[in-house]
Amino acid sequence: MSELEQTASDSGTDSSSAAKDRLSSGSMLPDLRSWIRDLSISLLIAGVVIVFLYQPVKVEGTSMMPRLVDQERIFINKFVYQLEPVNRGDVVVFRYPFDQAKSYIKRVIGLPGETVRLVSGEVFINGRKLREPYIVEEYRDRQSHAPIVIPPDQYYVLGDHRNSSNDSRVWGPVPQQYIYGKAVFVYWPVDRLGFLP
Repeated sequence: MSELEQTASDSGTDSSSAAKDRLSSGSMLPDLRSWIRDLSISLLIAGVVIVFLYQPVKVEGTSMMPRLVDQERIFINKFVYQLEPVNRGDVVVFRYPFDQAKSYIKRVIGLPGETVRLVSGEVFINGRKLREPYIVEEYRDRQSHAPIVIPPDQYYVLGDHRNSSNDSRVWGPVPQQYIYGKAVFVYWPVDRLGFLP
């Protein structure tokens, strides 16, 4: 055997015996501790994000079709309204005003101080027709509703599938303190994966 082969052979024996020594002496314990520490930190960060920033929600019902469908899974941003106001067109999740154990998801149509009126299914804000590109014509109902002035800190919300939605036309505006998130991302089913406008 050549000198080079001998050296390589000896170093292979040394490295395997060194690994055995580390295992038997417990020096792999720091590696395990480091791995557990990293996993714990990751879980803590994920917990903070879920508790304070984003929350997964399951859509139940058809009132937001075609944008959101029954049994779809979405993330809502729970922190966004600490930084910015609720805007017209936002898809929001809120506690139902007459049973706060239930949550609803609807689109914001009317803002505080505005006058909302529905004429044959068309929405008018302060006398001007609201352009609603998200409404599919066959989902629009043809009902009319008397004008309503939205009180301070309340919002008029409607489902996009107007002829199957229980919304502000039935129970009035939603107080801002009941709104707890903005729908931002569909994550299930995978073929509908994507951000919500």
